[in-house]
Parts: sequence; C-alpha cells; structure tokens
Amino acid sequence: MQKEERNPILGKQSIAPNDPVYLVESASVVGKKEGEGPLGNLFDLVGEDDMFGCKSWEEAESCLQREALTCAIQKAGWKKEDARFLFAGDLLGQEIATSFGLEQFDRPLFGLYGACSTCGLSLMLASLIIAGGFAEKAACVTSSHFASAEKEFRFPLGYGNQRPLSATWTVTGSGAFLLAREADCGKRPARAAITGMTPGKIVDFGLKDSMNMGACMAPAAASTIGQHLKDFGRRPVDYDKIITGDLGKVGQTVLLDLLEKDGIDISGRHMDCGIEIYDAEEQDTHAGGSGCGCSAVVLSAYILRMLEEGVWKRVLFAPTGALLSKTSFNEGKAVPGICHCLVLESLQQKKTCGSGTDSLQ
Repeated sequence: MQKEERNPILGKQSIAPNDPVYLVESASVVGKKEGEGPLGNLFDLVGEDDMFGCKSWEEAESCLQREALTCAIQKAGWKKEDARFLFAGDLLGQEIATSFGLEQFDRPLFGLYGACSTCGLSLMLASLIIAGGFAEKAACVTSSHFASAEKEFRFPLGYGNQRPLSATWTVTGSGAFLLAREADCGKRPARAAITGMTPGKIVDFGLKDSMNMGACMAPAAASTIGQHLKDFGRRPVDYDKIITGDLGKVGQTVLLDLLEKDGIDISGRHMDCGIEIYDAEEQDTHAGGSGCGCSAVVLSAYILRMLEEGVWKRVLFAPTGALLSKTSFNEGKAVPGICHCLVLESLQQKKTCGSGTDSLQ
C-alpha cells in the first residue's frame, strides 16, 4: 500500500520531510587546545601542532577540512564519488579554506556562508536535496581555526591584544558528515536521523560589540527556537536537549532570558557546544568556544554518540552565526545574527511526541 504523503511545510518557517534523511557517518579533527578539553578523547584526530604541517594558518584550516572529510569517508567505507554533492563553508574571505581544502575531491560543491551556523546550514540544505530526490548521498564539511579567524576578523596574533571576558575562543577544528536516503549504506548503522528543520531569519538587535558574539547571536537563537516550537506544536520537554552552537556563557544567559519573556523555559535542557568544548577552570577561553568548527566537532564527537547509544532520543540542534565582516565592522554596522535548527533523532527507539510530525513513526 502506498504511503500517504503529508505536507512537509509547517507553520511559518519549518519543514518536516515525509521521510527522514540519515546521518550515516561523521568525523572530527581538532587542534591541540581542543584535544586538551573535556571532549578530547572523543575526537577522531587531534593535531599536535595547530599549523598541521602547513605554511600558513589558512592552509592549516584547509588541511582540517581535507582530513575530516577523508576520515568520514573511510569510516563509512564510501568512495569520494559516492557523495553526489558537497556542502561546505568556513569563516574566511571567499571561503578559501573550503575551496583549497576540498578541490581534490572533485565533487560538485555548494559553497556556503552562515558564519558559525554553517554546520546547521550545510546539513539542512543537503537534507533538502536528498529528501527532494535530487541525490542519494551527500557530504557536509565546516571548519574554523583560531589563528585564521583572529587574522580575518580581529587582530594578528603577534599584536598581543587583550580579550574581554565576554569574548569567545574560535575553535580550531573541522567536522564532516555523510548524509543519505538510506540508513544502512555505511559500515555501521546510521548515527542519527534528521526529521525536521527550521531555517532561521536575520535578527539584528543593534549590538556592535564584536568581542561579545554570544550576545549578538542569542536573539537569533531565541527567534528560531521559539518559532520551531510553534511550527511543530512542541514544547521544550519534547527534546532531551536543545543545543546551541557557540553562544558561550554570556549568550546562554541572554538566550534563556529572551525565551523566558515569551513564556518558554529551556533552562533545564539547554546545552551550548561552546561551553562544553573547553574546561572553564583549566583553559583560558573566557566565555567559551565559537567558530564554524565548534558546533561541527561537538556534534560529530559527542551529540551523535549520545543519540547512537540511545541516551538521548531527540535533540534540537541550533547552531548560530554572527553575520559581520571586517568591512561592516569598520563602517560601524551592527552585528546581525542567524540560527538554523535541525531535529536529530536516535534510531534506537521510534518516538512519538504528539505533534503528528514525527517521521520515525
């Protein structure tokens, strides 16, 4: 009997594909500092030198992407040509970490920029391509590097500028993800299923402090998370965790306050990748971690592991991005934010949460 398809368009912003897209495999590559943090033993590869044997910080970031995607493909038992499309991005001008890092894979590329939300953006667009029948398999890659980001957006490391306590530390790392229409197309069962998504809108509260990215991005996170819950007819309790990408401690406080004003309390289940990746007591990262690589490596190494093991059944993954550039900052512009949400579900147990939009039923 043919399955009856429902309308995948939900509410004002959301999408619930009729069939889930499977996150088959992933890999995480990080720098020395990240390897010394609380999640250090979960990453696939930890570099001994943040130059990764390269001549420049930018080349090192390209190396991160290349190593992460190679590792993910090897873990899944795929060939590089199995991925119909690549969806990838980074923080650098003209996305040079991506273009120089992935050219050897010889695959059609969608180069993306969503600032630190790029991991969510890439997974979302790849999922839509697969759910729409335009590809059976695809790969997503995102990266950031502390030194290349400081050089791009703030000051060269040799300048030795002091960072305020509200500042976050750009993660040196890259996460790669392999997506497919079928769950059993890797060496092991798929790690999780993507069953819903809420693309974010640009939200600008007029904040201009580039050393307080968490506060700049938190309003966008509040906007997208709030709209997601409305569109899906869900409550925070329907998720084991609601996970932002890199708000840090300051941004977390702002997010919780903004949602509370709308009558939404996520304080008991909120987690931030930027807070989890570093040890606040032992590592001097101030407000926490940030960067495209932050949410990507935590998703690959930790979040997917918890879903695989059935510890968490359903999470809302909501990486955020600050949409500024050197030009806009020097011209006195504010720092708008954006946040993209994805529903990730464990394959350990089919779960129903009363909204009628659960693809794993």
